[in-house]
Amino acid sequence: MKSKTARVGALILTAATAAALLTGCSSGAGGSSGGTIQVETGFASGSDLLATFTKVTNAYEKSHPGVKFNLIPSSTNYEQDLKVKLASHDVPDMWWTHGWSRDRYSKFLEPLQDQSWNKDVNPQLDAAMRTSSGAIYALPLDTDVAGILYNKSVLTKAGVDPESLTSWSAFDAAAAKIKATGVTPIEVSGKANGPAGNLIDWIAPGKYTDAQLASLKAGTFAGSVYKPIVDQVESWRAAGYINPDYSSATQQDMSKALGAGQAAFIFQQNSVAADALTTSPDAQLGFLPVPSDTGKPYLIGGEMNAFGISKTSSHLTELKAFLKYLAQPANDSALAKAAGSAAGLTTSTSDLGALQTSYDQFVVKDKTRLVPYFDRVYLPNGMWNTLVTTTDSVITGQAQPAEAVNQVGTDFKSLYGQNK
Repeated sequence: MKSKTARVGALILTAATAAALLTGCSSGAGGSSGGTIQVETGFASGSDLLATFTKVTNAYEKSHPGVKFNLIPSSTNYEQDLKVKLASHDVPDMWWTHGWSRDRYSKFLEPLQDQSWNKDVNPQLDAAMRTSSGAIYALPLDTDVAGILYNKSVLTKAGVDPESLTSWSAFDAAAAKIKATGVTPIEVSGKANGPAGNLIDWIAPGKYTDAQLASLKAGTFAGSVYKPIVDQVESWRAAGYINPDYSSATQQDMSKALGAGQAAFIFQQNSVAADALTTSPDAQLGFLPVPSDTGKPYLIGGEMNAFGISKTSSHLTELKAFLKYLAQPANDSALAKAAGSAAGLTTSTSDLGALQTSYDQFVVKDKTRLVPYFDRVYLPNGMWNTLVTTTDSVITGQAQPAEAVNQVGTDFKSLYGQNK
């Protein structure tokens, strides 16, 4: 994904339900019926992001009586479901591009560089969202900057200093101390189509050298380089560091566990922290850079919460006006805050709440390097599901690391050839 990660919650629509909604409301290209505008939000039911987005949308509808939106929460397989809709010409009017507005969806999307907010897009997003000619295909609500989320109270109780976790050996030693206190070191959801794959996305950049990354991007997959990434996950499984309810845990379960101090670390976007604070408002949370075996620790970043408009929508005028409304500083600031991220536009205010201290330390003060999502840059289109399923098979003990690596290599070769 990134597709990342489609965020899912306890009351999520199933893929079949989402498809039925679109089929029932669709009038062909544009995916809308009458005055109702279909929006695939990509946000989980019950999440702070969906609640904030709904509130902003309701305010817009109130001031624009002739406009009505149908906000569709994320399905359990958002990325795959969206691919099916686009392939079958059942295209929603607007959708969450989850990191792929330019490289995957641009042929379906309306160019937006002529919009008034274009000049205010955070320049940190240019590398991921703009073409060489300056075209942009989505409004970024936030600037995704993420690390390893942690519960400060849990680490303090275990005698762990988060700033000391600059290597994987230090991280593993901390996990052992945390487990000894009766708390789950690493919380992962096996129900959502994202968290398992995110383990790979977070770890991988620090296992590859620059030369190895260049070779991978050029189409050469070396299993010997990829295997240490999977071995890292396997070592956590074997040590009992991953939550025992992994297979049944939802995205919301992850957030609740982090906020309640039942888990120490989560490899996920900052929105997980924002959701955790809705159930545990007094939780002390932070994020730290990801350790690296080939260089200094890093943060993960790029496009995440952004929305594009179908170029075939019959509501282009209304949707461009809606995006302009979302881009207003008050609205963009509120949405970025709900995501737990910096604002997507330079005219907006960044308020990361509980994560502000971490942001100021590692982004503003230390200027920690920001690396792109591994699968978006170095793997062929379509590999996300492979990352999720192969990592899942290792966590559940259904496959050995070598088997997972072989599957990744097979799919890499096949998809790389298809995408050339």
